[in-house]
Amino acid sequence: MIFVMDVGNTNIKCGMFQGNVLVHSFRMTTDIDATSDQYGIQMIDFFSYLEHTPMDIEGIIVSSVIPSLNYTLDHMSREYFKKKPMFVGPGIKTGINIKYDNPKELGTDRIVNAVGAYELFGGPVITIDFGTATSFGAISAKGDFLGGAICPGLRIASDALTENTAKLPRIELKRPETVINKTTVTSMQSGIIYGYVGQVQYIVEKMQAEMGGAKVVATGGFSELIAQETNCIDEIIPTLTLIGLNKIYMKNC
Repeated sequence: MIFVMDVGNTNIKCGMFQGNVLVHSFRMTTDIDATSDQYGIQMIDFFSYLEHTPMDIEGIIVSSVIPSLNYTLDHMSREYFKKKPMFVGPGIKTGINIKYDNPKELGTDRIVNAVGAYELFGGPVITIDFGTATSFGAISAKGDFLGGAICPGLRIASDALTENTAKLPRIELKRPETVINKTTVTSMQSGIIYGYVGQVQYIVEKMQAEMGGAKVVATGGFSELIAQETNCIDEIIPTLTLIGLNKIYMKNC
């Protein structure tokens, strides 16, 4: 099996692939202060719960937006899995032609999502990753990554509203039944959720106009919540990043 890790600012999403089939997936909290041994023991616990051992793993690939963790995860992989991990970055074959002015600025998670969406649906395609930040990516019919947009994620937007006002409380991010509301909590939920839906629709509309149309594929924790209120999202693939990582590993082996 191939073990893939998507290291985000909040969580590390992990997957175990047998060929193109995702056999298991799990996630753990990202901790920049954790040691390689701490990560290794957590991984072993997950594997044991799933009735697997590190010996079942033939290769490892990592996408990371936290460079300071790369050495830790590299050491963990060598020590606990006896494998040298492959990191998504310069020199890795992706099958995607990056048209960014400076490709080194492009987050590896956005590259991996682009690969996953293009491999699944072809192009043109737009990816939306509802993570800590919400990122939009545009991939042409030829497989060119054209660029995209980045905006604060739903949780960041909600926390900013609370932290920068005296009386507004922390709220659960759920959709209220109406846009017009009569309590502070539901009014905040309305403004954040429905306002975010409007933002997503507008960005997608503008991107599709510039691309001449495109399929829209979403992933990330809040994708289901937003998709309930808009028709601009065609597909929701919760494991899109993991699929992209597996595809990149196969292209390089």
